[in-house]
Parts: sequence; C-alpha cells; structure tokens
Amino acid sequence: MGRLIKFLVYLICLCFVALIGYAYLGPFFGVDFSAPQSEVREPVTLDAD
Repeated sequence: MGRLIKFLVYLICLCFVALIGYAYLGPFFGVDFSAPQSEVREPVTLDAD
C-alpha cells in the first residue's frame, strides 16, 4: 500500500512538472494560450425611474 501511494505522489509530481513545462514551452511549438480579443459593443438602456 505504501509503494502505491509513493508511486501516485511521484506520478502527480511528474504531471505537475510536465504541465509547467508545457505552459512554458508550448508557444515554441505553435500553441497559443492567449485569449481571443475582440471588441464587443452592446447598447444599454438605463431606467432611472
């Protein structure tokens, strides 16, 4: 049971390091993490009554 928990901890740490590496190295491989930017205009009706 102890070896299984140790394995899971190592696996979680490895996944975390892989995620950080993907976040930093992703743009070099053509992955774009930026949010799409577009201007949105909507008319607003204010009721002051």
